[in-house]
Amino acid sequence: MAESLPERPHMADILAAAQRIRGQADATPLLPSALTERLGHPLWLKLETCQPMGAFKLRGALNALAQLPDSTRGVTCCSTGNHGRAVAYAARARGLRAVICMSELVPATKVEGIRALGAEVRLIGRSQDDAQLKATRLVREEGFTDIPPFDHPQVIAGQGTIGLEILQALPDLDTLIIPLSGGGLAAGVALAARTLSPGLRIVGVSMERGAAMQASLEAGRPVPVEEVESLADSLGGGIGLENRHSFALCRALLDEVVLLSEAEIYRAMQALYFEDRLVAEGGAAVGVGALLAGRIAAPGRTATIVTGRNVDMAQFTQVVTGQAVTLGDVTVPGQVWR
Repeated sequence: MAESLPERPHMADILAAAQRIRGQADATPLLPSALTERLGHPLWLKLETCQPMGAFKLRGALNALAQLPDSTRGVTCCSTGNHGRAVAYAARARGLRAVICMSELVPATKVEGIRALGAEVRLIGRSQDDAQLKATRLVREEGFTDIPPFDHPQVIAGQGTIGLEILQALPDLDTLIIPLSGGGLAAGVALAARTLSPGLRIVGVSMERGAAMQASLEAGRPVPVEEVESLADSLGGGIGLENRHSFALCRALLDEVVLLSEAEIYRAMQALYFEDRLVAEGGAAVGVGALLAGRIAAPGRTATIVTGRNVDMAQFTQVVTGQAVTLGDVTVPGQVWR
């Protein structure tokens, strides 16, 4: 039987999470971007690419696993890549068995990264929902503890420590841009940021193809979406039709949601590489992409989170060398950064 989760997280939970992860996954760099002059307004980048396993997900995983009892038999989760890697990393640190369930759409480089941390990987179906069914079966049949990638109060609280760090460093920020997928990051960061700065403008950004949270917000309830290949693969997957936490928090705390084309994500990856010398996943670059595309009017003093670096390097090389990239039945034309 699945564990009984506490109610929706609060600011106190984020402050407690900051104490739990201190010295393990906190205090990543927050730096001015070289794109500031091109954009015409200040931009800061919160570099979660500097986490030990390359992505922000480590915060939530460490916070959640730190609160498990010593009797825990093992942990499981469904993941598009970075959450699974984070759970594998945190599980290894605690000496726990980890089984990560993923769809067949997940890039091989992310699968290999998880296995390298000593976790087992189960590839199931063509959607995150398919992977979640397998994780649920492991909970029911083998007594594992499920650590959901976003709709979990302890995971949300862990991700919220990013917002805490940004607003403590930049209390007069005007706009905060957050990559948006299942909403665990956006919910936690927005909760912390809104608490510290009630007038702050908070914008979620996702891709046009398969943006589950945006579709759900428009419908007024969690809805399924078809998962497709995208440069922003880490933003793929549904939000769960029984979503208990992240949907309500995103609905309450996000001022707007912006969707980007694959070409705009491609350009954002190039921008971070050529201007800020960063290797970033497509999903990590969407905040910059929204600004470059002019999708956010009058942003003022702005910060965004560069969420991860665990990109397929062959695909990344195509992007930064201006080659066309094929994603299923869609081809993104090559373009040279200038």
